[in-house]
Amino acid sequence: MANKTLKHIAIIMDGNGRWAKKHTQPRLYGHAKGAETVKTIVKACIKHNIPYLTLFAFSTENWNRPEDEVEGLMNLLVETVHRERQELIQNGVRFRSIGDITAFPSHIKELIQDLEQKTRQGNRLFLNIALNYGARAEILHAVKELCKDIQANKLSIDRIDENIFSSYLMTHGIPDPDLLIRTSGEMRISNFLLWQLAYTELYFTPVCWPDFDEKEFEKAILEYYSRERRFGKISEQLNNNNE
Repeated sequence: MANKTLKHIAIIMDGNGRWAKKHTQPRLYGHAKGAETVKTIVKACIKHNIPYLTLFAFSTENWNRPEDEVEGLMNLLVETVHRERQELIQNGVRFRSIGDITAFPSHIKELIQDLEQKTRQGNRLFLNIALNYGARAEILHAVKELCKDIQANKLSIDRIDENIFSSYLMTHGIPDPDLLIRTSGEMRISNFLLWQLAYTELYFTPVCWPDFDEKEFEKAILEYYSRERRFGKISEQLNNNNE
């Protein structure tokens, strides 16, 4: 079942606010509970030998939320990094941010960069957190960088293919996701990894992110393994390739 290898899971962590409202709590309480779920899923990936996990934590559009919620999310990010940093190192987790972190306050940007540096030796799980990330912005940035290299005669137009283009994306060096999970019942991609999700299996669950425990995670994995990934081929071709 070579076509069923599960190396990379991407997750849109949705439903913190709705979960909080259901429990008559402020939205930031839901985000704090969601941070606990991140820890659960990181451990589950290590347990199931899944080497790559990418989480959509803060989009370019999230700046439009109420100011107090954005400030609370920034504070939660700082608290979580300080609290979990040592355990990430001990568990062999390598942290990497994708997105434009230059938009964050300097102390948060430095904290993110420091975490990347301190976890660089991790090799059990590559944890990618999308912060101030938008897929359209990522693609536009890649096009601009590619054009600069063409103008500087570092790259010929004739050489450009999908692999070359992918090397200009923020996810360079990371395999495309095999499985995308979105929680809380929404069935949208929401400007997340648009290029990388071209052949990814999509899994939508009504469970809000704070309630997405290891059992729910394993349900998504089982659903993934029940599917046939054809990549444009037909079943007979896949069967012949696997014989």
